[in-house]
Amino acid sequence: MSSFKALRVHQDGKQVEARLESMDVEQLAEGAVVIRAQWSGINFKDALAVTGKGKIMRSFPMNAGIDVSGVVETSEDPRFKPGQEVLVTGCGLGEERDGGFAGYARVPGDAVVHLPEGMSLRDAMAIGTAGFTAGMALVRMEQNGQHPDLGPILVNGATGGVGSFAVRLFSRAGYPVTALTGKQDAADYLRNLGATEVVDTATLEMGSRPLEKSLWGGAVDNLGGESLAWLTRTVHPWGNIGAIGLAAGIELNTTVMPFILRGVSLLGINSVHCSRDLRLAVWRRLGELLRSEDYADIVQAETGLEGVRETAEQMLSRKTRGRTLVRLGD
Repeated sequence: MSSFKALRVHQDGKQVEARLESMDVEQLAEGAVVIRAQWSGINFKDALAVTGKGKIMRSFPMNAGIDVSGVVETSEDPRFKPGQEVLVTGCGLGEERDGGFAGYARVPGDAVVHLPEGMSLRDAMAIGTAGFTAGMALVRMEQNGQHPDLGPILVNGATGGVGSFAVRLFSRAGYPVTALTGKQDAADYLRNLGATEVVDTATLEMGSRPLEKSLWGGAVDNLGGESLAWLTRTVHPWGNIGAIGLAAGIELNTTVMPFILRGVSLLGINSVHCSRDLRLAVWRRLGELLRSEDYADIVQAETGLEGVRETAEQMLSRKTRGRTLVRLGD
């Protein structure tokens, strides 16, 4: 295997810098499966890591990128053979070990998933951690009794990668979806994804009582902070909230009232470290619900490795929409 390009993040004191440089496979973190990378995608966590604006990586230097899809080059794991198309999302990539913004990735076998039938390598990264996380919210909420008869699903941060997929997935699964956004020009985009209603965050009156009027059958929260606290107060009895993000804050100021009087469940969605059985179940559900046109709607841009840093800055400034893919193959 010849040398390849990688977006490698270095730390010098308190200064963090992402550099495009050449590497050999032998320099990668240990792992049983070597993947010749074809596609990746830029997630919010990647943007934090590449810009140094979040403490994402546990050690340096490290290749960024928490997702990758490609072709097995070599494998010491009998479950995977050279030439098979595979994907990896999360599992410590770009956080605890070299990630997917590179020509090759070397990973443990338990992190690798065979490409679902009918899905391309590009499709897999159009989904990526963003879509996988939204899919996990759907699976976990339904495992805990969520169903369309409970009422509409509220998705906040709806124009982001996770939010966009949550709108599409819950809509595909038969739920009415209310999309909450602060972007004035996003209504058509969100309705095209399947939102039955689009609400401007500027029009909300959240109130401060322990229980407010119940409005939603369930919710997917990408923001945290006061937005999540408000959701606990406004979800219908026996509804579920999938807690995913913290873009608006890490604190949760609420009471036990929604949980003990309405039976509301707050479910933590950790797509990085989950059981392999759950990981495979989520990918099966994604394969059942998503169609080829879904990827075209949600993928808003493509770039090479050289454009990742600029896109990361734009993402943190909330100037992006949907998913941006990273081309890695020839």
